[in-house]
Amino acid sequence: MNLIRLGISACLLGQEVRFDGGHKRDPFLTDELGKHVEWVPVCPEVEVGMGTPREPLQLVRVGKTTRMVTTCTGIDYTDRMNEWARARVDMLVSENLDGYVLKSKSPSCGVWNVKVAGTGGSSTIDGRGLFASVLLERWPLLPVEEEGRLADPTVRADFMERVLAYKRLKDHA
Repeated sequence: MNLIRLGISACLLGQEVRFDGGHKRDPFLTDELGKHVEWVPVCPEVEVGMGTPREPLQLVRVGKTTRMVTTCTGIDYTDRMNEWARARVDMLVSENLDGYVLKSKSPSCGVWNVKVAGTGGSSTIDGRGLFASVLLERWPLLPVEEEGRLADPTVRADFMERVLAYKRLKDHA
């Protein structure tokens, strides 16, 4: 039986790709789950051409659209990120993934409850990262979870059950 292959936000494996040059290594993912899977790391910000370290990004609501801009200089990376994400997800399809673990709260990778700045200093936590949006739109059946939610044993078991079911269906199609 082939190894389970999971896409993952590279910072969760300890790669120093975050805006501040750091990482968000997750011991459960690296030390426990990592014994049983093959990781396919992706860092949207680095892969789209932003340096490390770099100016932080945020999601900003402009009318009915959500934009990804730097927090100080206001450089808008939305179109560049969306274009890159579409191409990268197409490439990931050939990687034979069985699931994906994304970094929570990230303006590129967060799946649920990502902070979105609004007008007049208001903000909401109803956003989704741009890469995560493209991934979920273009690959809707792929099991996807955020690392923070995997701390819950029930969520973790459910995710792994979905991953294994997806792998069985995919491998026998």
